[in-house]
Amino acid sequence: MLWCCCWLYSEKSLSAAPENEIAGTNVMPEARAQTWNWHFQNTFYLQGDPGFPAEYSGPNSLHSGGEIQDTISADLFLGARLWHGAEMHVDGLLWQGFGLSGTLGVEGFPNGEAFRLGTSVPNVTFARIFLRQTFGLGGEQETVEDDALHLAGRQDVSRITLTVGKMSVKDIFDNNTYANDPRTQFMNWGLMANEAWDYPADSIGFQTGMAIELNQPRWTVRYGFFQMPRVSNGMAQDTHYLEAWGMVGEFERRYTLAEHPGAVRLLGFLNSAHMGSYEEAVENTVRPADIIATREYRYKAGVGLNLEQEIVKNVGVFSRLGWSDGRNEAWVFSDVDHAATLGVSIKGAFWARPQDTVGLGGVLNGIASKHREFFGQGGTGILAGDGKLTYGLEKILEIYYDFQVWKTLHGTFDYQFVSNPAFNRDRGPVSVLAARVHWEL
Repeated sequence: MLWCCCWLYSEKSLSAAPENEIAGTNVMPEARAQTWNWHFQNTFYLQGDPGFPAEYSGPNSLHSGGEIQDTISADLFLGARLWHGAEMHVDGLLWQGFGLSGTLGVEGFPNGEAFRLGTSVPNVTFARIFLRQTFGLGGEQETVEDDALHLAGRQDVSRITLTVGKMSVKDIFDNNTYANDPRTQFMNWGLMANEAWDYPADSIGFQTGMAIELNQPRWTVRYGFFQMPRVSNGMAQDTHYLEAWGMVGEFERRYTLAEHPGAVRLLGFLNSAHMGSYEEAVENTVRPADIIATREYRYKAGVGLNLEQEIVKNVGVFSRLGWSDGRNEAWVFSDVDHAATLGVSIKGAFWARPQDTVGLGGVLNGIASKHREFFGQGGTGILAGDGKLTYGLEKILEIYYDFQVWKTLHGTFDYQFVSNPAFNRDRGPVSVLAARVHWEL
């Protein structure tokens, strides 16, 4: 087994080696670009809270008595170049463990690796199987680095990219340099994505669909069309393909400010799924409020803003703002209708630890008026449902320190303070402590 891993590693390194270093350049022509690659990652979380005050609890509440949970994930990524401009990528995922309280009770959930589909024994699936076809439009070229979802090579800066298959919608949309990956950066859901965007996904975060991108030197426009689950946050897909779908569009503008890179991304989405209506559930005399009885094919729409800016070398700030209409049932990601985040990321070069990172981020989450009434009448959502509700904005502060242990082995210590968990002023505040170990090949 060890010999096989060493052989694969040597083959991968050779296939990714620079092909032309004349005059200090690092050029990899298409004809000699990387033909295949493999990558591996393993991430372990240990997370807990010591307990907190709570006037009452409901079916979807965070346990107030304190608890410790762990999660583990492992991915084997394989990529192959099929023909000119075409790549196939496959991701085999293993996962095990549970989020706090079964991943319930906090909207900005503190573990970005915790799936709603928790398991006490290892589960495996093909998380990603997709084809990416890139059509070059000529002109200047840029280098593509070897990573888990890309083959090293060269491509036109001006290009059209088509991606089809099963993937994470977040592979393409709502990216941010400083707050994006819960395996290496912030752990909180609200800092890895825009929580007001109910983005298409199954219970473990992946979905089938397609995306098309037009890239230019200073800007990119993207559009995606994806399937939706048959039930809220479920695994099975809804086969009413003309009625159950999620569309998303994004415009990204890149720029420099005093020679420091930055980007602004404007996102809009429209979902159609077999959702319930909060207003109808509240008007119905059934208590606790029952959203299931009101389900039919309905729409949910929203917008998001994503900002990042390098301030000085090794220091960057970021923010996300999100809004959705809040009329119909949250279907996939979280119950949040309105979201705002702000934070800073600092690399350890300032203290002679260039591979280390310290991050500080804040999250504000809220919901629309009918959504509040629904929870106040005992309704339950994807993450929230305390039986009652004294409404308040959910407020979260996260600080983490990620440090290099050895080459691609990193450890992280993390602290999160949650006020008004699941929008409820009668519960909390909660302090959440975590340790993370992440390893890559």
